Amino acid sequence: MSFFSGGTTRVVVVTGGTRGIGAAIAEWFRRAGDTVYAPGRAECDVTDEAAVHAYFTKLGPVDVLVNNAGVSASAPLAKTTVHDWHDQFEVNATGAFLCTREVLPGMRERDHGRVVTVASTAGHAGFRYTAGYTASKHAAVGLTRAVAAEVAGSGVTANAVCPAFVRTDMTAESVARIRARTGRNETEAEAALAAAAPLGRLLEPREVAYAVAFLAARETAAINGQTLVLDGGGIQR
Repeated sequence: MSFFSGGTTRVVVVTGGTRGIGAAIAEWFRRAGDTVYAPGRAECDVTDEAAVHAYFTKLGPVDVLVNNAGVSASAPLAKTTVHDWHDQFEVNATGAFLCTREVLPGMRERDHGRVVTVASTAGHAGFRYTAGYTASKHAAVGLTRAVAAEVAGSGVTANAVCPAFVRTDMTAESVARIRARTGRNETEAEAALAAAAPLGRLLEPREVAYAVAFLAARETAAINGQTLVLDGGGIQR
């Protein structure tokens, strides 16, 4: 049986695929010759169960799902609002659950498929002022492992990539918050984020895209339930 739903072209869905990491991932698969759908929130709100169901029903069979849609907020725990907590869980964890739930039955039926979730080093370790984000990324990693256990021994795999800070609009917002709170300039604020990992610099979106494409490859059928950490060696799993 072919790994693909038709011929040699895969159908790939990258949620949150209009900018940043998602756009880089979508472009990587397009260059590989795949048929890529990269919905933003306006096209498929991953927190809306009915909208997710309608989107994937219209789309049909999916070979590769990349759960990339994500949001972040930063505040000390005492100042973290319930709204911010819920918002991060709804996008980062529930969104991945809803999308995976839509594609998994078809993948199991065809006995092939790849689910790759873009998590974070915050899915393995706690960081100050990121209670909602860290907890939601831990949940996304836990979801990945649960799905992997469910599909073990089949032609379907579920894995996650866990990058440190990546040069994206989301990271730019974090840099702006550091500048506002500490008075550092942009270079100093970015360096503070980069210092959180041994890599000593921000990752580029293309580096994350490569890791996702690797886990989505046909040749990685033996890799299941794993988290690929991209931080230069700080977190070793």
